[in-house]
Amino acid sequence: MSDTPIDSSKRTWIITSACAGAVGGVATAVPFVSTFQPSEKAKAAGAAVEVDISALKPGEKVTVEWRGKPVWIIKRSPEQLAELPALDGQLADPQSQRKPSELTPEYARNEYRSIKPEIMVAVGICTHLGCSPVDKLQAGPQPSLPDDWKGGFLCPCHGSTFDLAGRVFKNKPAPDNLEVPPHKYLSETKLLIGEDKA
Repeated sequence: MSDTPIDSSKRTWIITSACAGAVGGVATAVPFVSTFQPSEKAKAAGAAVEVDISALKPGEKVTVEWRGKPVWIIKRSPEQLAELPALDGQLADPQSQRKPSELTPEYARNEYRSIKPEIMVAVGICTHLGCSPVDKLQAGPQPSLPDDWKGGFLCPCHGSTFDLAGRVFKNKPAPDNLEVPPHKYLSETKLLIGEDKA
């Protein structure tokens, strides 16, 4: 073992080099590690959406976007609600028993497919091929619809029809009812789409 002292300029150079290497390593690691974090756009895409429905009148619909999907919120009139039970025999899945965990949360497995009977919340995407059905909210005869039409939605791509609870009629290409997204009420007039836990 040598007792020769290390030149102080070499010591300074070694310490400086080691520090520069450590800083460079951290500078390289930070961007790499940050790629594992979801982007702000990704966070926003999956974030819950708050909706004020105080101005919504009976028979009116508002559309919001959640996770890139159109979500329909409709305030159904007392007359529209009264028609729903009478349609059960014409529907493919009137009680939303098919794929209940995927398409209909437990709190919406009822005649109205909703938390509050008058407010319908549904994803506006046909369960057949992903087209967006069009509003046919008015009752009565209309092109491509039966003469006793009670109001609902028509998918113009292949003719699937849905009632005002988003339930698909029998013998149509769409295999299932419209999806009811997770949602909850923050107040009497505010809805949160995308989250339903207390």
